[in-house]
Amino acid sequence: MSTIIQAGRQATSDRGDAIRMALLRVDWILIAGVLAVLAASLFVIEAATTTDIPGQPDFFVTRQAFYIAAGLIVMVGVASLDPDRLASWSWALWGVLLGSLAVVFVLAPSIRGTRRWIEFGPINLQPSEAGKLLIVIVLAAIVADRMDVSGPGLTALLALGVTVVPAAIIFAQPDLGTSIVYFAILAVILLVAGLPWEYFAVAGGVLVLAAAAVLWVLPAAGAPVLKDYQVDRLSAFIDSDENVNTVGYQLAQSKTAIGSGGALGKGPDGATQAINRFLPDHHTDFIFAVVGEMFGFVGGALLILAYGLIIWRGLRIVGAAGSRFDQLVAAGIVGMIAFEVFVNIGMTVGIMPVTGIPLPFMSYGGAHIVVALGAVGLLLRIHLRRDPALAT
Repeated sequence: MSTIIQAGRQATSDRGDAIRMALLRVDWILIAGVLAVLAASLFVIEAATTTDIPGQPDFFVTRQAFYIAAGLIVMVGVASLDPDRLASWSWALWGVLLGSLAVVFVLAPSIRGTRRWIEFGPINLQPSEAGKLLIVIVLAAIVADRMDVSGPGLTALLALGVTVVPAAIIFAQPDLGTSIVYFAILAVILLVAGLPWEYFAVAGGVLVLAAAAVLWVLPAAGAPVLKDYQVDRLSAFIDSDENVNTVGYQLAQSKTAIGSGGALGKGPDGATQAINRFLPDHHTDFIFAVVGEMFGFVGGALLILAYGLIIWRGLRIVGAAGSRFDQLVAAGIVGMIAFEVFVNIGMTVGIMPVTGIPLPFMSYGGAHIVVALGAVGLLLRIHLRRDPALAT
């Protein structure tokens, strides 16, 4: 009897040791960076939206807190998944992605000329957002499995085809910004996989020709590709001063908000551009402008440093990954986050056109918060599987 009790105690002790070792291997610095941005999101959204809906000052911040809680649960759940099993399901996941995107055209209501969200009571699902994480897994599995067997050229063409199909469906919704993110993920994965630079040069040339056709040749021939509002956004980016009172109004108000913040900001109560709703989408796509107005250059710089911390920890995970698949998944996630941060902040200050890409972990919204935290969960899982010889 005593032997059985002792064996039970030993088993309990072993499980406790395993849990402690796993907790020690968790990237707490990455988690701290993400939590810092999430906390900033709640504070800024609460301060900026108190007057948006009369009689409901906590409408947006309460929902954002719910989205963050759901996202953290998803993060923990994804961190417990087996990445190798995800790799074996790559083609099935691609089929799920295409099916969910196609369903949008049937079930999603038209909102301001777009069909992106499927409504389930108070919850809106956006398959294109979840698809960003799925396309990372699919591309990483394909490239890791075929690069050495099929060669870089055929592998790149296959990966391009796998990306083009869902990106084209998303573009037709229309959602130009998210479709561009898919191609950014593809480029980063191929770059980390070692695709020769000559292929990127050819792709760059094709991209220039495609842009010329979309922006000038096809419209001149009477077959425009872009929607009117997308053309307006490009016009505002190219000549924002001339269009300040029309299509360039949003960008002009964003620059005004950031500029008026100065070095230290005007504080939450003095952020007139945000709380008086002169700045459209102040709690979603243009939340960085609100940060600039409330907390000035210092506040904006601190937020960018927080993103730098997240990206740095992600790059460390890429470098210490235990397999090529893990490395490419981590690279795709880090590339996605870095690209979205650059484009979103860039469009608020006028160095990038307005594309509707949210600021990761910061902008109001359920789909992108949950997906971004799910991506962090996958990074944490890969970190736990890292090569001890490379983890310094």
